[in-house]
Amino acid sequence: MQPSAVSMSFTRPITQQMRLLLLAVLTLVFMLVQPLSAWAQQSSLAPLAEQISPSVVNITTSTVVAGRTGPQGIAPEGSPFEDFFREFQERNNGDGERPRRSSALGSGFVISEDGFVVTNNHVIDGADEILIEFFNGEELKAEVIGTDPNTDIALLKVEADTALPFVSFGDSDLARVGDWVVAMGNPLGQGFSVSAGIVSARNRALSGTYDDYIQTDAAINRGNSGGPLFNMDGDVIGVNTAILSPNGGSIGIGFSMASNVVTRVVDQLKEFGETRRGWLGVRIQDVTEDVAEAMGLAAATGALVTDVPEGPAMEAGMEAGDVIMSFAGNEVADTRGLVRSVGNSPVGETVRVVVMRDGKSVTLKVTLGRREEAEGAVPAVAAGPEEEDESPVTKELMGLTLTSLTDELREELGAEADMPGLAVTAVDEASEAFEKGLRAGDIITEAGQQKVTSISDLEKRVEAAEEAGRKSLLLLVRRAGDPRFVALSLAE
Repeated sequence: MQPSAVSMSFTRPITQQMRLLLLAVLTLVFMLVQPLSAWAQQSSLAPLAEQISPSVVNITTSTVVAGRTGPQGIAPEGSPFEDFFREFQERNNGDGERPRRSSALGSGFVISEDGFVVTNNHVIDGADEILIEFFNGEELKAEVIGTDPNTDIALLKVEADTALPFVSFGDSDLARVGDWVVAMGNPLGQGFSVSAGIVSARNRALSGTYDDYIQTDAAINRGNSGGPLFNMDGDVIGVNTAILSPNGGSIGIGFSMASNVVTRVVDQLKEFGETRRGWLGVRIQDVTEDVAEAMGLAAATGALVTDVPEGPAMEAGMEAGDVIMSFAGNEVADTRGLVRSVGNSPVGETVRVVVMRDGKSVTLKVTLGRREEAEGAVPAVAAGPEEEDESPVTKELMGLTLTSLTDELREELGAEADMPGLAVTAVDEASEAFEKGLRAGDIITEAGQQKVTSISDLEKRVEAAEEAGRKSLLLLVRRAGDPRFVALSLAE
């Protein structure tokens, strides 16, 4: 009987503990259910929609385009169908060749009481007439103040008799993945419509240089372009621009250009009627792990300068092979980050740029130019005359068949008449060089960040890298004038 008594003495306290735990859990659940239930009853988006709807507009554009002639009948001369096709074309070409008016639909939103409206550039591009329809049904004609195809943003202006309801931009950098958002616009020409979702991802890049998209699963369809993406405070944190879809309809992957990009563009369009972005004047590429190892860098960060044409960077003393680590006090993670930082900087501003050069940190002061003025410029590559070398004419090295440049080869490869270097005549398809994109016709102008004018120069660079304990050698390769750095392994 003793074991039974012992058993009973332990069973009773355990049962009481379980009951107390269960009671505590039920109490906690009850306490949570009440606030959640109240939140669910108050979580309707109707108040937000009522607040922001008056500032959202539908945009209709019309364009006069040449008439479509349609398919042309082809009949052999002298055949019985020749007269039939001639009569058919003469009867229909009268209407087919006449200019016609084409319409398109989009969305936008008012950002000031005096009538400034933001939309996508592709919504109004080429339009002869732009008509803005407001939530209350009023329609006004709009004029284009300025456009920026790089970010697909356009700024319009309407003249109204009274102050217009408008919305403000929010800080898109504060938007977190998982935050609720609301999209408004004119999907598929159906008129004002609201859809809700969350921020699915941040800092998406599609194809543009200045892309900073917020990805959302809020339904965005054709006609939503140019419409706003709101946070729960009613602030615009994005401009709905694109969708990813196999069928043209929403599948829950939409993209809105971040408001912190849009506001800079809008401010410049409002002030100048055009964008004025900073210009550094370099060609750059990302620093990969193998490039970092070849250059003796501690980490694969920064932007590697492949060429310095005439411009602000050259005037400040920047050189090809420099790795830009910091721009205007901000660390540079990669080329995309540098391009955005430079583009967001004022034209004419003098900034500090920190570069790594030959293992040492160098600070340069660069006065930025204007990118729009420089985009059409052709980079100039300076190269001085080099002494002739008696090294072998052709040699295989690191999977490459190399030969010294001759005047005939320079002409054949489209290189400058005085460009020094080695021409790649063949690449072993099983080699690392082939895997990293080197091809016959490429020109190697530097190895180990020093000029090479002969095969013996390259061999010396290889020996120096091996003696320094490097696993790879950094080559500067030019193809059709465009430079890039490639790190090739020194292992046999």
